[in-house]
Amino acid sequence: MSTPFYVSPQQQMADRAEYARKGIARGRSLVVLQYADGIVFVGENPSRALHKFSEIYDRIGFAAAGKYNEYENLRIGGVRYADLRGYTYDRDDVTARGLANVYAQTLGTIFSSAAEKPYEVELVVAEVGETREGDQIYRLPHDGSIVDEHGSLAVGGNAEQISNYLDQHHNDNMTLAEALKLAVRALSRDTNGTEREIPAERLEVAVLDRTRPQQRKFKRIVGRQLSRLLDEGGATDAASDTEEDAGPTPQSGGDVE
Repeated sequence: MSTPFYVSPQQQMADRAEYARKGIARGRSLVVLQYADGIVFVGENPSRALHKFSEIYDRIGFAAAGKYNEYENLRIGGVRYADLRGYTYDRDDVTARGLANVYAQTLGTIFSSAAEKPYEVELVVAEVGETREGDQIYRLPHDGSIVDEHGSLAVGGNAEQISNYLDQHHNDNMTLAEALKLAVRALSRDTNGTEREIPAERLEVAVLDRTRPQQRKFKRIVGRQLSRLLDEGGATDAASDTEEDAGPTPQSGGDVE
């Protein structure tokens, strides 16, 4: 009679965590930065149909790295949660903290369940406040833990190296153009420290801009405005251009390889 194969619970959790981390690391990195007038999301994404970033609610943005089909399900669930809570109570009751708690419960349940594999995703939920002190950024790894971030962070790919670079060069008083250029420099650095060029058409950029007069603060930066910010470096206000307003779309939140 053969001896039953036994793996300790600690080893099972370690193996599941390693599996998820490897899946997330295969995706392209993305960067989230605070700047003087809000929060900017920057990532390399050759697809124009599948987005890494999307709007969840009026002041709340969503970013994700990892497997597209998995975090797209999470994004849709977040939009439904926000719409229902805002309709049932008040729009001001929909917060990034509440949404992060919902995502943490979902990811934690999936990670600890032996019946299914862990999600290969890492999420960022950000909310822009009336002032810089009111901004909130939460990072949610694959295991459902919540990390309260400030200033700058990177997820996916070589996130640790990018985060170290951002920590050395970022400050909260940057203009949008300065923050965007810093993010692109950080994303373009290879593991050996050399820089490669990322053309504007391969970038996906979005902002939560507190200066926008509309209730909805999320906006995508595309086309001429993106090129102007990258090339000229002027302190162009994201709210002054109206090339594209982007709300939640059925295909928001993608990462493609």
